[in-house]
Amino acid sequence: MAVKGKNRIESLFERLRADGRKALITFVTAGDPDLATSKKIVRELESAGADLIELGIPFSDPMADGPTIQASSERALKKDVHIDEVLGLVREIRKGSEIPIVLFGYYNPVFSYGLKRFAKEIRAAGADGVLIVDLPAEEADELKAELDRNSVDLIFLLTPTSDERRMRLVASKASGFIYFVSVTGVTGARKSVSADIPAYVRRLRKFTKLPIGVGFGISTPKQAREVCKSADAAVVGSAIVNIIAGMKGSKKRMGELGAFVSGLKKGISRP
Repeated sequence: MAVKGKNRIESLFERLRADGRKALITFVTAGDPDLATSKKIVRELESAGADLIELGIPFSDPMADGPTIQASSERALKKDVHIDEVLGLVREIRKGSEIPIVLFGYYNPVFSYGLKRFAKEIRAAGADGVLIVDLPAEEADELKAELDRNSVDLIFLLTPTSDERRMRLVASKASGFIYFVSVTGVTGARKSVSADIPAYVRRLRKFTKLPIGVGFGISTPKQAREVCKSADAAVVGSAIVNIIAGMKGSKKRMGELGAFVSGLKKGISRP
C-alpha cells in the first residue's frame, strides 16, 4: 500500500531499503496474448513475488527490443491493443492490486495521443510511472511537465556508453528510479551479465540518490542476484515474455510462469 503523499514506486523502494532488500521488476506486453490473460498474468507475477510491473504499450516499430518482445507487440497489436486498451487494463488491475505499474513504450504513440491527455489519463487509471525508450532527456521537458502535474514518475534509460555528462543530465530529470541497460543492443535473454555492472552503478550513484534498476538480458535467478549485489532492482522481460508466448490459455504454462518468477525472487533474496 502506498504511503500517503508518496506514489507507489517511492513507497516500494523506501520499504525495501528499510528491510535491506532489492526489487524484482517484471515486464510484460499489455494485451499479449489478450487483455483478459494479461490481467491474470499480472496477478500471477505479483503473487510469485514481483515488486513492480512494467507494462509494455504495443508498438509497431519497437527498435530497442529484440525478436521476443517485438513478437509480443505484434501479437497484442493484432488484438487492437493500443493506449486506451492499456489504460483499461491498468484500471482492471487496480481493482485488486496496489503493485506499482510503469508504462513502457515509445514516443510516437504517446505524442499522437496528446501529452496532456496521456499524463492525466494514466494517472486516473492508476499507473505510477512512464518509461519512453526513445525519448532523450534533452527532449523530455514537455512530457515531464505534464507528468509532474499528475504526480507520475518519468524514468529514463542509461547504457554502458552513457558518459558522466549524460548520467548527470538524466539524474537531474528522472524520478522513481533510473533504468540501467546492462548491455549494448536490444532486449533479449543473455547467457551472462556484464562483469562491469557494479562499476557502472557506482559511477551513476555519484549523481543520484534514486534507486537504480538493471535490465536487458537478465533471465536467471543467478543473473538477477548478481546485478542486485550493486543495483536496487533487477528487471526481467524477455525470459517472461518467452513463457507467455507459449501460453495459449494453458493453466500449466501460467504455473510455469509463476514458478519462474518465484525462482527469480528467491535468487535476489539470498544473502
